[in-house]
Amino acid sequence: MRSIVFAKRVIKEMLRDPLSYIFCLGFPIVMLIVMTVIDRSIPNEAGMTIFHIQSLLPGIEVFGLTFIMLFTALQVSKDRSTAFLIRLYASPMRPIDFVCGYTLAISIIAVCQVLITFGVGFVMGQFIDYSFHIGYLIAGMAVLIPSALMFIGIGMFFGTLLNDKAAPGICSIIITVVSMLGGIWMDIDMIGGTITKVAHALPFYQGVNGARMAVLGNFGELAKPLCIILIYAFLIYCASALVFGRKMKSDLT
Repeated sequence: MRSIVFAKRVIKEMLRDPLSYIFCLGFPIVMLIVMTVIDRSIPNEAGMTIFHIQSLLPGIEVFGLTFIMLFTALQVSKDRSTAFLIRLYASPMRPIDFVCGYTLAISIIAVCQVLITFGVGFVMGQFIDYSFHIGYLIAGMAVLIPSALMFIGIGMFFGTLLNDKAAPGICSIIITVVSMLGGIWMDIDMIGGTITKVAHALPFYQGVNGARMAVLGNFGELAKPLCIILIYAFLIYCASALVFGRKMKSDLT
């Protein structure tokens, strides 16, 4: 119950910020439209399939989740810098209540982002003569849930560890890493070598790859990326709860 009450407050705070609408909900749609227009102008002879909407849609959505991470870090770091959270520290709330409250509130925004982006992608597919399989789209959205939780966990970790000036900078670095090694804008497997090995070891590539497999109906190899993402998400949440608990004690002393 305490987590739910706290989650309602977090949702209200994030909805007051117009940038949350622009980046968390609007930006993935704009990127999807722009990249689809670019894909339509690329000759078929080029063999560039990564910008086809069936591959682009899952990648764009994972990229959109990085902005959920950024706003999570901003929200947590801003709360820590005010007297509001310090007063809550004196309440019966435990660190796990704060973590669950943030997760519940921001997960709702992340789910809205996924639903809107996939809905727009489905409609766009009709205009460019590509029909998404509804069941596969739903599976793709489900596969993105662990990635969403992982990015929320990363945002809470850096929002707890750093202030509201430093946290966005670190999150911007992670956004850049996701762009370069997530396989969103390029085929990482074609590069080969160390870069491909590093990308495969990170959860960002696995999140994009897993969502693409689901959207295309390739469920046979889906277990590996899902397991990797879930392991990362679990470890990140454990670290977030541990850091939040320690910061909570240090702020009270």
